[in-house]
Order: sequence, then structure tokens, then C-alpha cells
Amino acid sequence: MQAIINSVRMHWRDEGDGEPVVFIHGFPFNARMWDEQLTSLPAGWRAIAPDLRGFGASAGGPAGPYTMDAFADDIAALLDHVGVRSAVICGLSMGGYVAFALHRRHRQKVRALVLCNTRPGADTEEARRNRLVQAARVRQDGIAPVVESMLPRLMSDLSKKKHPELVTRVREIMESTPPETMARALEGMAQRPSSEDHLRDISVPTLIIHGDDDAIVPRGEAQMMARNLRGARLEMLEDCGHLSNLEYPDLFNRHVHEFLANLPPYFGELKLA
Repeated sequence: MQAIINSVRMHWRDEGDGEPVVFIHGFPFNARMWDEQLTSLPAGWRAIAPDLRGFGASAGGPAGPYTMDAFADDIAALLDHVGVRSAVICGLSMGGYVAFALHRRHRQKVRALVLCNTRPGADTEEARRNRLVQAARVRQDGIAPVVESMLPRLMSDLSKKKHPELVTRVREIMESTPPETMARALEGMAQRPSSEDHLRDISVPTLIIHGDDDAIVPRGEAQMMARNLRGARLEMLEDCGHLSNLEYPDLFNRHVHEFLANLPPYFGELKLA
């Protein structure tokens, strides 16, 4: 499906019918990374998976960094467009940064959170500089340097050994990302504020899913979130890297489905009048 959202042509997938779950992809991916989740939600649940602006089949926005706040505002406007007041928000990696921004800016739209392989903290000064260097390099040399540097670190050694076809699939999705989108998203992630202090303001049910072999976001980040989010549930996946939903889709889906099944009833209106 597609429509003009916040003056940008936005594409999203919409599967099932019932209470909504929004799946927000990581960097540098698109909604295709959620294929196994979109086709397996239990009856009574509706999956919405957007391509963030510039990614997948969505058009790019005006010049400037793709900030997490801008992505969050797009998600909020998309929910208004499809008539959803409040949804379970599931974000992986950069998608988790967007989920934090959505809760800060539009918390009435967040019924619950599923935070996957992500962190609440801002970049360190060194990490920020590295992202800006990467953005400049992408504009000069194309996306290959970022793909080649990221790909070996995205999955656990066991996942890469057992599922070489997954490595090929992940590479294909990454290589579909336009260079300018990749550069602007890198700049946007470098600008993001810390959400660590905001954790105490999050009171919605929260599930944290993390790979114990995640080479990009250490497991300690997930454990810290679990300690600081009231009532959060942490599921650590053994022999799993940064792409938990792709490396162990059946286990990932089971944890998500159990979380959804145990959510308290939602008494608000799901549809706008």
C-alpha cells in the first residue's frame, strides 16, 4: 500500500485484521526484513510494516538528515492515515531508536513496545564521528564500503554457518538501499538524543529481545534496559547476533506471540471516528 504521508510518498505492508502491530525496520534495510513476522501473526492481530522514508519503495524526503524524530512523525502520521489510534510498536536496531522517538513525541499511539537488538543511549563522540565519516564515504564511493563492513557483524558465526542463504538475502536487502538514503540515515542516527533518562517514563508493557552474540549492540545494553524499564521482559536468544528476527524467526515469533497474548485488554478506540 502507499500514500502521501507528511508530504512523502510512503509504502507499507498491511497484513491481517484486528489489533495493530507496527514493525519498524533497522538500518540499512526495509520492510522485507519482517517477512516471517508479517505472515505469522496470530488471528486477531494486524501487521503494519512501513518502508521508512527513502528506504524500500518509499520516496525520499526534503534535503537533510533522516532523523529518528522525522521517522517517528512519519509513523504517527501513517497510523492516523490508516485509522489506528494506538499500536504495539516493534522496532529492531534503528527501528528501536524510532520506537523511542515515537514514545517521546506521540506516546498516546504506543500501546506496548517490542525492542529488538537496540539501545537507548546516544552515540558516543567517536561513534558519531564514524557515522559522519561513513556518510561522506557513501556519497563518494557508494554503499559497498558500508555493506562490506557491516555484513560480517550482523549475524552470529553459527547463523552464518548454518544459513548461508540468509547472508545472501541480507546482502541483497542492504544493497537495494540508495546511497543518499544510507548517508542521510547515518547522519540522522548520529544526531539522535539519548533515551536513557526517558526509560523511567515508559510504563507500557515492554518486551526486549536480544541476541547474546550481538556484535553491534552488546548484551549489557539489553540487560540495562530490562533493569530500568518497569516490568520489562527480557528474552536473550542463544547463538544469535544482531538480526534476531531473521536468525531465529520461529523463536522470535513465539516470544512476540506470547507477549501479545498476555497484553492487558485495550479499551480505547482502535479506529478514528
